[in-house]
Amino acid sequence: MSAKDCGHHGYKRKKHLRRFCACFFFLCFIVLIVVLVIFLVLRPSKPHFTLQDTTIYQFNLSSPNFLSSNLQVTVASRNPNDRIGIYYDRLDVYASYRNQQITLPTSLPPTYQGHKDVNVWSPYVAGTAIPIAPFLAVALSQDTQVGMILVNIKVDGRVRWKVGTWISGRYHLNVNCPAYLTFGSKFSGVNVGPAVKYQLDRQCSTDV
Repeated sequence: MSAKDCGHHGYKRKKHLRRFCACFFFLCFIVLIVVLVIFLVLRPSKPHFTLQDTTIYQFNLSSPNFLSSNLQVTVASRNPNDRIGIYYDRLDVYASYRNQQITLPTSLPPTYQGHKDVNVWSPYVAGTAIPIAPFLAVALSQDTQVGMILVNIKVDGRVRWKVGTWISGRYHLNVNCPAYLTFGSKFSGVNVGPAVKYQLDRQCSTDV
């Protein structure tokens, strides 16, 4: 076989390889277009979270700036979609005060939420002698004197969308629920044994 014939066969192989690659990328492009069209037609809506109530078992500031707290929160999530399910792969709940985390995160079990379904969780979040910034200790003392403390219940997690048999990749879920705790003359809670329960029913902000 001459060198010319070998070069000719090499050219054919490269030509077939280029055609195969072109067909493969074209099919991938078509699949992506179909998925995008389905996604836009269905228009998935992010889940709606509500902080139903908060029960305070402990919320004490000790010298110099250590905060111990123990709270039970009831959080509800509603899937507003008619044709889209939601996989909650990971959910961590914790409390924060003025953007500083004041409890350890509590993990919720992974779950699937069907169309229009509602899930309710009532985890405990707690932290013992958590050091907080000195200026936050001052602010907390001032809020206590005023009779109202704003504690944010936050949910951090990962979710996936399910349409028919198709399941999306993971998306970051960030939920922020404000909980206003009142004291003194502004007290609006209910004494439940050694604890105080606040009926809140507050809508949470949700980012996905």
